[in-house]
Amino acid sequence: MTARLPTSVLFCCDFNAVRSPMAEGIMKKIIGQQIYVQSAGVRSDLDINGYAVTVCNEIGIELSRHRTRAMHEMRDFGDDLASFELIVALSPAAQRVASEHTRLFSLELEYWPVLDPTGMAEQREDSLVYFRQTRDQIKQKIVERFGGDLPHM
Repeated sequence: MTARLPTSVLFCCDFNAVRSPMAEGIMKKIIGQQIYVQSAGVRSDLDINGYAVTVCNEIGIELSRHRTRAMHEMRDFGDDLASFELIVALSPAAQRVASEHTRLFSLELEYWPVLDPTGMAEQREDSLVYFRQTRDQIKQKIVERFGGDLPHM
């Protein structure tokens, strides 16, 4: 059974370069415009990861234009952490930082432990296997939490 749908969701991870943009893209594909969805990281030092772009492209989700941003930069992009009804942290660091930034606000914070596929393999094909696992793990968690499905997966 799925929980009530929030009006807005922020996915966050370490660098907003792999897990959180994957989650944002998958969520938008599944839910459409029913919910306002964004992503951010603890830091924004990296560009979107090419493997994340590739494995999301395989299921019809375009990430190549994604620009990374950190949680502390949200206001610069016209958002505020306090304006989100639900924050989903996909890494322990993101959970800690989101909790620190939002402890005075009335919002929901969930932690979804999701595999960080970076650095798991040296060869391209092996890396893609780990990135697909992460993508599919995120998709499954989104479907379990919010309902819906990707029609061609």
